[in-house]
Order: sequence, then structure tokens, then C-alpha cells
Amino acid sequence: MDHSIAYLMEYSSDTINTKVIRSKFTHFSKEQSLEKSEHLMHNKEQQQQWAYYHELGEDIKKFDEVFLFGPTDAKAELFNILKKDHHFDKMKIEVSQSYNMTENQRHAFVKAHFLN
Repeated sequence: MDHSIAYLMEYSSDTINTKVIRSKFTHFSKEQSLEKSEHLMHNKEQQQQWAYYHELGEDIKKFDEVFLFGPTDAKAELFNILKKDHHFDKMKIEVSQSYNMTENQRHAFVKAHFLN
């Protein structure tokens, strides 16, 4: 995951189902906000980033174990948000740094993590 896209991969019995969640804060919306003011752009970015993390949190509530990985700090930011929410107190959440991966590489990374 990163600040603009997350791949939610549900791993069960050697199959992986993937759902893609994208942040609403795009390069286009950033340019539109910047035209008005930098302050407005930062406020909009924060609101849409919070909405993105909230959507991710809602989707992962059903799991007992979550593995967050990616090349940016987005995974740590999401982890910190989840840790403050008591809905996730009993959930096992692990975080790992990784590089940008293809879909096959992401699937192999997830399988390797959960098989070990």
C-alpha cells in the first residue's frame, strides 16, 4: 500500500482475492486545490487521506490478522490509526517495509508471510 492505492488481499486455502482501494486525493484534485490556496490543498488532502484510511479500516475489520506492507509511510500511518481504534484491539497487525511490487510479487509476499 501507499498513500494513493491499497490492495486488500484475502488469503485463504491457497487462493488470494484482491480488492483495490484508491485514495480520492488525485494529482488533478491537488492541482485544483492549489489553484485556490495551498492551505485549502493541505486541508483537502488531510480529509481525503483520513477518508482513505477509514475505508481501509472498515474493510479490514472482518479479519483476525492483517499484514500491512508497502514502500511508503502509509502503512505506518494506517497502523497508528488502527491502534487508536478499540475495534482493532484483538486483531494481530504486522507491518513490513517493501518495494513496489507487481501483482504476482505481492501475492508471493503475502503467501510467504502467512505460511511462515
